[in-house]
Amino acid sequence: MKNILFKSAIITPLFVLLLSSCNGDKKEAVIKEPAIAVKVSGASENNNGQFVTASGKIEAENSANLSTRMMGYVTKLHVQMGQKVGAGQLLVSINNTDLQAKKAQVDASILQATAGYNNAKKDYDRFVNLFKQQSASQKELDDMTARYEMAKAGLEGAKQMRNEVIAQFSYSNITAPFAGVVTNTFVKEGDMANPGMPLVSIEGASRLQVTAMVSENDIAAIKKGMAVKVLVKSSNAILNGKVSEVSLSAKNTGGQYLVKINLDKTDNTVLSGMFVNVQFPVANTIHPSDSEQAKQTKTSEKVLVPESALVQQGQLTGIYTIGTGNIAILRWLRIGKNFGNQVEVLSGLSANEQYIVSAEGKLYNGALVSVQ
Repeated sequence: MKNILFKSAIITPLFVLLLSSCNGDKKEAVIKEPAIAVKVSGASENNNGQFVTASGKIEAENSANLSTRMMGYVTKLHVQMGQKVGAGQLLVSINNTDLQAKKAQVDASILQATAGYNNAKKDYDRFVNLFKQQSASQKELDDMTARYEMAKAGLEGAKQMRNEVIAQFSYSNITAPFAGVVTNTFVKEGDMANPGMPLVSIEGASRLQVTAMVSENDIAAIKKGMAVKVLVKSSNAILNGKVSEVSLSAKNTGGQYLVKINLDKTDNTVLSGMFVNVQFPVANTIHPSDSEQAKQTKTSEKVLVPESALVQQGQLTGIYTIGTGNIAILRWLRIGKNFGNQVEVLSGLSANEQYIVSAEGKLYNGALVSVQ
């Protein structure tokens, strides 16, 4: 019994000593954890200039919905959606049997009028010579002159009728007014084409433009010829453009002012109909008469941060900043619009404040970091 108690008395201090040694190792390991190497960037360095933003859509500079002025059955649809066509290429053929018959009638009337004109001209020339020889009276010459003029007018009228019929043939053979791409076909073979009904839509493939709607608060800052940045929402591509037209009335556009931007070089990934955000650079000026609130509004800048630097936790969005002692601090943000691969920060981060862009390890709130 004494041996058991003695052994127990020896083991207990040893266990306590071992446990305290293990705890000390753990505490020492936490303290000696290496700092995470990170890269930081100031929000003001990320293109946080003063600019006006507006939503818009890409469209072709040349576009048309082609229709006809005559009624008839569609005999042939020569193109399909997405096909490239050249200027003057035949797109749709409409039955023109009635025009063929009318043309034959007009041709016959031209032959008849030509024969009458030739006969009247011979008689007129003969009576002119007889009048010179005083073998015909003035009345006979006047009657023959009137007959000649009527025959001449009849022939001219028949020729103009023929021109009218030929013009109508152009409405039975619909051609492309310019080179481009067929964006839609509204009929198929056998359908009845009616006057004014769209048959084919075509867009010019050479140049694209953007139509954007600008609010009344910002339209005064938009000038023709202004260079702008166009951010394609689907691909985050950034395009260069120049303001070509600025509307000065919002009567028919619901209080928004229409602005058109001509795009510079584009590739095959940029298509008509894509939605974009347009950035109009503006220079805000502060007048002495402005109120303090107006001055703060005019001098404020948009804060943009890379989307890759954001942290998502459920419906919350945050970003890591550098705290005292090089400690990573997770800051929750309220974000706004996307501009390409950048996001506008509405609150939670000031314009000149640094934040962590990337890290070589997994960050967490309170982690020790080393700025590279």
